[in-house]
Amino acid sequence: MTPEQKQLIAKKTADAIYEAYPNLWDRFGDRGYAHTIKDNHHHLDYLETAWELNSSQSFVDYAIWLETVLVSRNVETALIIDNFKRLIEIVPHYTETMQGDFMLGCLDRAVRLLELPQHKRS
Repeated sequence: MTPEQKQLIAKKTADAIYEAYPNLWDRFGDRGYAHTIKDNHHHLDYLETAWELNSSQSFVDYAIWLETVLVSRNVETALIIDNFKRLIEIVPHYTETMQGDFMLGCLDRAVRLLELPQHKRS
């Protein structure tokens, strides 16, 4: 993905999240919106790294770490899952088929894991 594509994906994802959850404006404001865009850049960077390493597990490990960080900042796991599901819808429009399929697999694995109660994740 080009930097322009990443920015477009990150912004579309953040816009969709804040449209679906307008209360986020009250909770986190403009700063939270900017962080959501930035976080999506990180998600895309990690997806690209997983692709380069041919390791979906590296993205799943990132998702688990991310959950720990964001939950400590009062961001619910459900919002992370929602974000990843939105990426599943958007990413294929900006990637080559093989890369996109790989990234969708990473996102899907992360979503399925995050949907499990923590005591059932091992």
